[in-house]
Amino acid sequence: MNQSIPKGWRIFLATIDARLIALDAVTGKPCKDFGDAGELDLRVGIANIIRVGEYEETSPPAIIDDLVVVGSAIADNDRVDSPDGMVRAFDARTGKLRWKWEPIPSSLAPTGAGNGWSVISVDAARDLVFVPTGAPSPDYHGAKRPGDDKWANSLVALRGKDGGFVWGFQLVHHDLWDYDTAPQPLLATLHHNGSDVPVVIQGNKTGNLFVLNRETGVPVFKVEERAVPQSDAHEEKTSWTQPFPVAPPPLVRQQLSANEAWGTTEAERNACKERLARLRSNGIFTPPSVQGIVAIPGNLGGMNWSSGAFDPQRQLFVTNVNNLPMEVHLIPRDQYLSQEQAAEAGKFRGDVSPQHGTPYGMSRQAVLSPQGLPCLPPPWGELVAVDMNKGTIRWHVPLGAAVKLEGKTFAVAGTPNLGGPILTAARLVFIGSSMDDSFRAFDVDTGQVLWTTQLPAGGQATPMTYQENGRQYVVISAGGHGKLGTTLGDSVVAFALP
Repeated sequence: MNQSIPKGWRIFLATIDARLIALDAVTGKPCKDFGDAGELDLRVGIANIIRVGEYEETSPPAIIDDLVVVGSAIADNDRVDSPDGMVRAFDARTGKLRWKWEPIPSSLAPTGAGNGWSVISVDAARDLVFVPTGAPSPDYHGAKRPGDDKWANSLVALRGKDGGFVWGFQLVHHDLWDYDTAPQPLLATLHHNGSDVPVVIQGNKTGNLFVLNRETGVPVFKVEERAVPQSDAHEEKTSWTQPFPVAPPPLVRQQLSANEAWGTTEAERNACKERLARLRSNGIFTPPSVQGIVAIPGNLGGMNWSSGAFDPQRQLFVTNVNNLPMEVHLIPRDQYLSQEQAAEAGKFRGDVSPQHGTPYGMSRQAVLSPQGLPCLPPPWGELVAVDMNKGTIRWHVPLGAAVKLEGKTFAVAGTPNLGGPILTAARLVFIGSSMDDSFRAFDVDTGQVLWTTQLPAGGQATPMTYQENGRQYVVISAGGHGKLGTTLGDSVVAFALP
């Protein structure tokens, strides 16, 4: 028995099959007085769950005072009436429900989702819970959810004690691109205009970075509503404007034309150019269409669940990003084939979803060359440092050095990536994330790579650090990622700093 852990401490974990489990921190045994012999079935009390796997938990619970707060991960592109994206708080001792909050009130629209699937942040001193929310259902057609769809695609601050709404800021109006608020909200104190300002830094798949006053939700750097392209899809009513921060600038590219097509050979470039020329490409927020669009960044682009890290001394925010365009098509209902039917008919086009309850199914796939490489110039993944005093980009460097395709390895400066960074007081940024199964340390002042090692599997996780007997250790889980194509495994790897 580990006597260094105080008696009564509990560990809470949320599982992929939607259970909330309480364990005694000393013994590892279930806490019998919590829920049903130590666990709760989080599917209970959620509307519209009709099949296994469409309501899950993919992030750790958040703790504030004596409450355990959870969101959910929802299959949000299957139909209009997906499960409810409710956020709930349970008593940490008994497991009883203490409060709940709906991102999209069921009384206002038939849509579901809008859920907080990413990591929730807590400011215990201010009794605030910060919830990043995702897209409403379905992702790529919004006729049944007119208007802005608040509070989907937002950052919302709730009172910890009762779940009361304090403020909300929507990062994407009437989302049609699966632009979830995927990164964890990062709490920091900025030295801004001569004062210390408590802020929450919130990234998005769009590549836009929002800096908001933690207490009020008011932008610290100005945000403008700008006109965006409009939809030609049946019954769709696109938002006329979208919010764009004046500073910092976008952390990824938001435009891709056929003339910018890239390939390793002239034939590859020409194939990419022809593919891009067939698609509508009016920059970010080009609405999905039957013709097909270039969504740039795509749904795996920008800042994803990797989130970022903050250096309070240098006032630097460091995050990893993806530059990945997606080809998106709306499929008229009478032409829609399921993914299995499309494959059998030789028409398989990446992810295919029915979007039941709308006039269209949809398909999406990365814009790749015949060889299988992205059709835009690398880097496809970068590590970026933002000067939060000035609202400018201090540096950006490629993240990753090689991709593997069908047994072949291609050297490239900057690969697609998933998994966040940490920052240490020694001016080091540690990150795995890339497709080459490597773990790296960067200089926070310059972005220079100082150290690289190979992991036994992909490091698609955020590292952590601790000290033991005066020595610092850095630990990362190396499990790989199926969709990213990195090596799969089940290792936890620790490194000791000199």
